[in-house]
Amino acid sequence: MTDTTSTDAFDAIVLAGGRAQRLGGADKPGLSVGGRTLLDRVLAACRGARRTVVVGGRRGTERPVVWAQENPPGGGPVAALDAGLRQLAREWQQSTADTRRTGDNDRAVAGSRSEEDGRGRSGAGSARSTAGAGAGAGGQEPGEPRNVLVLSADLPFLREPTVQGLIRALEDEGSGREGVLLTDAAGREQPLVAVYRAESLRREIALLATEYGSLSGLSLRLLTGELDLGRLSGEPSAAFDCDTWEDVSAARARIREHGHVLDEWIAAVKDELDIELDVDVSGLLDLARDAAHGVARPAAPLTTFLVGYAAGAAAHRGEEAVAEATRKAEALARRWAEEATTTGTASQPQAAESRPAADQPAPGEGKDNGRGAPPASESGPGETGAR
Repeated sequence: MTDTTSTDAFDAIVLAGGRAQRLGGADKPGLSVGGRTLLDRVLAACRGARRTVVVGGRRGTERPVVWAQENPPGGGPVAALDAGLRQLAREWQQSTADTRRTGDNDRAVAGSRSEEDGRGRSGAGSARSTAGAGAGAGGQEPGEPRNVLVLSADLPFLREPTVQGLIRALEDEGSGREGVLLTDAAGREQPLVAVYRAESLRREIALLATEYGSLSGLSLRLLTGELDLGRLSGEPSAAFDCDTWEDVSAARARIREHGHVLDEWIAAVKDELDIELDVDVSGLLDLARDAAHGVARPAAPLTTFLVGYAAGAAAHRGEEAVAEATRKAEALARRWAEEATTTGTASQPQAAESRPAADQPAPGEGKDNGRGAPPASESGPGETGAR
């Protein structure tokens, strides 16, 4: 059974609906920032989730997700959150049923074999095959993580460490807390950058549905205001969201700033190639510099490629393999550069002076190159010697 108390056990719900009125009705989750859609950037931040449900219109995504739709469409964040929780419950119900079905089949086969040799009873496990079948769509399923990460789909600078920080903070708060939400640089609470106890969300949503008769149009504050929540002050840009075209432009400009562009580019490439590996950027840049200066400029990209290839061949060692390959290549580049420095122009052989006297050509003569013509290096005035 899945360990539901582990700090890395969580599901995720990403709210990707809404009308984006301040963007003129544009498809906000599909807007590109740094070469990736806003939705894909958020999905990359919650890649550690056991299951991820996106509530909104279906679209292509870099990561596999499960889709849900609030009823009615555009019904607001509480209705969307309810739809996401219900879809998660259905997913876990199906997973549990599949597991039990597989176990029942295995037991049935084992029981049949036991009957044949007189050691078993038929029908073993049949009572267990229906256990839990009456669980409601909104209830907690066996094995389902008790924590659910809730995010909006317009967070271009949210990163996985912030997500993990929220989950650790909830566990550190103890069992009494029902969630932890992020606060931005101004101290404002961000209920759509938060982790909650799934059971607590379901409880409060059920109470709101009873009180108001419908979840459509309800503010998320009505829900979070009834929960015992902790707060986490994280990376200042993690809560930055894109509500206006000015926000989108600011996000695109920030990504290309000198202090951010490499980190953003590497993160984008890792997501594009589905690589989960911490990269020592400074080490690889040092290697590229040494190769370019000590060997030749084109050696920089070729060397880093070969380091990656070597690391791939030793993939079972992960980051250690990259570090070792980088160290070896750096040492080689330094030796190469030192050799070139110690050799210098003074130690290069002087072609004419190093030949024995018998080999010196007479004035106006050249050695035959085997084609009945003087070698290219000895072409006459005005000739290039090019072939």
